[in-house]
Amino acid sequence: MIKLERLSDTPVVVPDPAKPWERSATFNTAAIYDNGLFHLLYRATDIGCHVRFGDYMNAIGYAVSTDGIHFRKLDKPVLAPGEHPQELRGAEDGRLVKIGDTFHLIYTGFSNRFDRDYRICRATSRNLINWERHGVVLDEPNKNSSLFPELIDGKFCLMHRRYPDIWIAWSDDLTTWYGHTKVLSPIPETWQDARVGIAGPPIKTPQGWFLMYHGARLADNSYRLGAALLDLKDPSRVLARQAEPIIEPELAWEKVGFVPNVIFSNGHAVKGDDIYVYYGGADTVIGVAAMRMSDVRF
Repeated sequence: MIKLERLSDTPVVVPDPAKPWERSATFNTAAIYDNGLFHLLYRATDIGCHVRFGDYMNAIGYAVSTDGIHFRKLDKPVLAPGEHPQELRGAEDGRLVKIGDTFHLIYTGFSNRFDRDYRICRATSRNLINWERHGVVLDEPNKNSSLFPELIDGKFCLMHRRYPDIWIAWSDDLTTWYGHTKVLSPIPETWQDARVGIAGPPIKTPQGWFLMYHGARLADNSYRLGAALLDLKDPSRVLARQAEPIIEPELAWEKVGFVPNVIFSNGHAVKGDDIYVYYGGADTVIGVAAMRMSDVRF
């Protein structure tokens, strides 16, 4: 059975009360290992990240590490709120891939001008610090989205979430998306019976595309991570899906925070055979767990 092992019993990234834009929460981070370094693009909020706490603002901060555990953060966000009409309240929950020499960040743009005013957006960069926004990817209420890290049969492939399921779509130009197909759905009366959504981008393995995803439980809105395997040539086809979660809330800071009992990932860094999975604990801080690529067996 695939399981993630925590690399630290304490969070690896925490809010900085001296910085107004990240004084309350740092969580749900994109991640990548590139050029010998671990890079995070994390979500930060000024107050609690839920409507019950008020009109919170999102920003995307940048952190870097040589060992994947000890991080240094920039003082200012790399994506600040209010810089695009779809991001008046900021960017949320990015997923990061590198295709060629370009980094693509797929994220949720949140404006709250009307009900369900959140859309999948895209930005690109060559250095992970300076970003060019390309606006809305799918003009519909949607989130939990990522590109695949390479073209498949010459096409871009995008995973997204049409509630409560995980979907896939295709594009020739990163503008027009077609072939929307449902891939994974909640499983009744289990830890993932409310909704599912992808964690980080799919990882290519000899067996297939290894997909980590989150599942929420109806009974208490708790979040865990699961694992599935998708066909390499047709990733809309699920080859296997593990019944048990690969990690679930156990530590105090995973159980207590702005949203309790939550492990939510949208980023990982692959270094050789090691997969470092970064996750938000209780929508407040960031933790890290790991597994080996060679242990992806279904």
